[in-house]
Amino acid sequence: MDSLVTSFFLIFSSAAVLATLALYTRQPLIVAYIGVGVLLGPSGTSLIVDPSLINSIAKIGIIFLLFLLGLDMQPSKLGNMLKNAMLVAIASSALFFAIGFLIGHLTGYTWQENVVIGIAMMFSSTIIGIKLLPTTVLHHRHTGELVVSLLLIQDLIAIIVLLILSGGFLEFSSATKVIRILVSLPLIILFAFLFVRYVLLKLLARFDAFHEYIFLVAIGWCLGLAEIAELAGLSLEVGAFIAGVSIATSPIAYYIAENLKPLRDFFLVLFFFSLGASFHLGLLMDVALPALILAGTILIIKPLVFRVLLHGVSESVSVGWEIGFRLGQISEFSLLIAFVATSEALISQNASHLIQATAIITFLVSSYLVVFRYPTPIGVSEDLRKN
Repeated sequence: MDSLVTSFFLIFSSAAVLATLALYTRQPLIVAYIGVGVLLGPSGTSLIVDPSLINSIAKIGIIFLLFLLGLDMQPSKLGNMLKNAMLVAIASSALFFAIGFLIGHLTGYTWQENVVIGIAMMFSSTIIGIKLLPTTVLHHRHTGELVVSLLLIQDLIAIIVLLILSGGFLEFSSATKVIRILVSLPLIILFAFLFVRYVLLKLLARFDAFHEYIFLVAIGWCLGLAEIAELAGLSLEVGAFIAGVSIATSPIAYYIAENLKPLRDFFLVLFFFSLGASFHLGLLMDVALPALILAGTILIIKPLVFRVLLHGVSESVSVGWEIGFRLGQISEFSLLIAFVATSEALISQNASHLIQATAIITFLVSSYLVVFRYPTPIGVSEDLRKN
């Protein structure tokens, strides 16, 4: 317990100091949080040598984030958004895979490593895409719905990819998992809406005078459905999002969303810390040039591809550019894919660190581009600070 308390003290005290400097210099707070991870982690001062526990705790922040996004989405609109986003998500993923594979080939990696590098480039960051989204601003709700729809489809693709890497798609056990996902997703959605309608909302209406009860029920529902989704072969994030959407039509949704935001932000600081702490600076020079080439290409190509594809499904040019910049980085799933591929001896440590370095570079640069260009909850000016 003392070790965990000490870790929290170091993380949040250091984050407060660096966040103050970031605000004075008009930098995104995400930069400060990642910087704390690098500073305190194994590659820095080693004050926190094993950030695995913090990393596990930080995942809860992503779960709450998806739950809150779900609370702000009407199910009828979400269905239309997913339909429109499907073609864009699949086409863009194929293009980004090809770019990653080609650059990996040109920079001297093996065929197998190029496949994994290409896969890692396919996805955009759920945490950054949603963290920098002003979800409660009326004129940005359509943009938010599109962003979340694209990210959800990417998450499902990533889950299948992870099954392929960890077990082999043609193996019986993995094929069974894929079938289980396809069957369980609609069943979980049906269960969620029936349970909310006939049980959850009745309990909340009966005891709505007890605010702490609403708080507890909301957290229990979010984490409970997330666990059910993971047991069914989906991700915790997908379950949390379904939990939020299932309550979105209720008047209590806004109250729950407002009261869970501080809890979400607490865990998100831990997430960004764990991201910085996981990077090993010792291997940076070995992958610096290929990482800069790969990251630079992704940062340029992703906004352009999303702008063209979204315009092709009747979205405006401005919406296409904005979504492109908001999704202009690679994903946390990319880091997980690199970890799984390394543990399965599919790629070398060098290739794994290429993916990690590319992720951190795109996270940082993409955050800068969005924070200085579009409305976000952590905007650098009053005009851009929206939530």
